Amino acid sequence: MIYRATTLDGAWIVEPELRSDDRGYFARTMCRDEMAQHGLAADFVQQNVSLSRRAGTVRGMHFQRPPRGEVKFIRCTRGALLDVIVDIRRGSPTYLKHEAFELSEANHRMLYIPQGFAHGFQTLADDTEASYLVGAAYAPQFESGLRFDDPRLAIAWPLPASEISPKDAEAPLIEGDGPDFFTFDKAPA
Repeated sequence: MIYRATTLDGAWIVEPELRSDDRGYFARTMCRDEMAQHGLAADFVQQNVSLSRRAGTVRGMHFQRPPRGEVKFIRCTRGALLDVIVDIRRGSPTYLKHEAFELSEANHRMLYIPQGFAHGFQTLADDTEASYLVGAAYAPQFESGLRFDDPRLAIAWPLPASEISPKDAEAPLIEGDGPDFFTFDKAPA
């Protein structure tokens, strides 16, 4: 697998190396040892999948507060999406900065997201499916999020939001230096 650091400390794009022949291809999409060599946590406890029927659907910007912060490893298994992460680690040099990545069935890219990042995406095609490996079990009492259209983040979503859950549409805006629950460790894992 090929690991490419992003501009946000601890987040990585990972590309599988396809081995092709007349039958199609084979590729490794996760390797605990390789991830450890890059300083990435790979102790995943859940795998989740989401299907979004309409292009333009926005899911996010989600995270779990400490002590239940999540590492995520996401890939698009059908269709295409624009995945966006926001660094919410106080003290990080990229605090409240974001970066966007196109993940698709065609490009096979995966995104490693360390603890202390809000995460969301917008689908670029109908019937887009995303699969996530997650490093902490879902804990609703620690669930939180940011507004996808927060002017302070100024995320440039490529399409108008066609679908969004009421919970995501009503997530809080960032005020002042950011909410008090942004107390994640700056460590990449």
